[in-house]
Amino acid sequence: MAKWTPKHEAPEPLEGPVVATITGGTIIWFVLFVVQLPFYGWFDDHGHTWWVWTCLAGGGLGLIGIWYVRRRDAAIKRAAAPTRAEDDAKAPATD
Repeated sequence: MAKWTPKHEAPEPLEGPVVATITGGTIIWFVLFVVQLPFYGWFDDHGHTWWVWTCLAGGGLGLIGIWYVRRRDAAIKRAAAPTRAEDDAKAPATD
């Protein structure tokens, strides 16, 4: 059997408001956790307490995600800064 190889290059990854997306998702996880807290007894009676703790875990992992994507964005901007400075130096001056 022959190994499959792609016939074209992979497209560039889509970049968007990553920090805002992760922050929004984290807020949703924490809101779901807080909303479920008053019903903890019901969840416990029906064996669904893992729902509550899943929301808390999602919020906690979201905080790690926010930290990660903010550092990633900062690193991307730092890496792009010398490139922009070189491009500006090569551009002809317009007066």
